[in-house]
Amino acid sequence: MSVIAARYDTLFLRWYARSKLATDPLYDAVAKRLRGHRYPVVDIGCGIGLMAFHLREQGFAQPIIGIDHDAMKIARASRAAYDGIRFTTGDARDAIPAGSSVLLLDVLHYFDAVEQSRILENVARAVPPGGVAIVRDAVRDGTWRYRATYAAELFARGIHWIRAERLHFPTPERILSAFDGFDAEVTPLWGSTPFNNYLFVFTKRE
Repeated sequence: MSVIAARYDTLFLRWYARSKLATDPLYDAVAKRLRGHRYPVVDIGCGIGLMAFHLREQGFAQPIIGIDHDAMKIARASRAAYDGIRFTTGDARDAIPAGSSVLLLDVLHYFDAVEQSRILENVARAVPPGGVAIVRDAVRDGTWRYRATYAAELFARGIHWIRAERLHFPTPERILSAFDGFDAEVTPLWGSTPFNNYLFVFTKRE
């Protein structure tokens, strides 16, 4: 945790990295499911690159490409990058080169329903047999956790940490419907947080 945080060049980013890695169960959950994985990984909506760095520190050896539309975050991630990790600006709606497993973590809810379907279809097409697509998002179900997540996202947009035009949280059914030909695992992933996050792990059948 401290090794990753130390790679960043501002006090705020070092604090943010330590806080996220300590409190969000996502990082260990993804690392566990990619242990021994044989394919490169594309991380769509990678932000400042925390997941890529965590995977490296956990022994994940395959190439990792992080993509995000926020050029400032990509610049910060690139300054901290090492050991076969690469970051580039891009749009989550763009096609993804085939042959990689794909991470789509806390991204879908910034797009409308039509765009969500397009993004998920792109992800499913990119994953090779035996590869995985891992999606984490808060789902729209009307619970208090959903309302707390919505409020937190409004705050993040208000302080411009998240640069997004809208909030439209997906239903579980929308996510699941895009992955025909995959085995699916769905797990609540809120840990000690109040957020309505679920982890969807899709493994493409050989």
